[in-house]
Amino acid sequence: MSTGAIIGIAVAVVVVLVLLALIVPRMRSRRHQRRLEARRGELANRHREEAAEQAARARAAEGEAKRAEAEAELHEARADLHDRGLADEELGDRDAARSAGR
Repeated sequence: MSTGAIIGIAVAVVVVLVLLALIVPRMRSRRHQRRLEARRGELANRHREEAAEQAARARAAEGEAKRAEAEAELHEARADLHDRGLADEELGDRDAARSAGR
């Protein structure tokens, strides 16, 4: 083998090693960035799902509160009818039925 061939091979090996020294850290950095972005996306999706669930629970609670308020208003209206003597048929006793039949 000639001296020129040995020097050429040595130069080629050095060039390859330099390129590897420059490329490998960039590849690792890119891989790290991709993993980081994937984890960020997963966490963001979990937060969005939790927000959607909480909003749904809030809407359900709001509906339940409205239903309870309507029920309370109904009971208040019935109490008013009883106070005015307009719902004696709900009493269910004979005295109320007799006084209503007079």
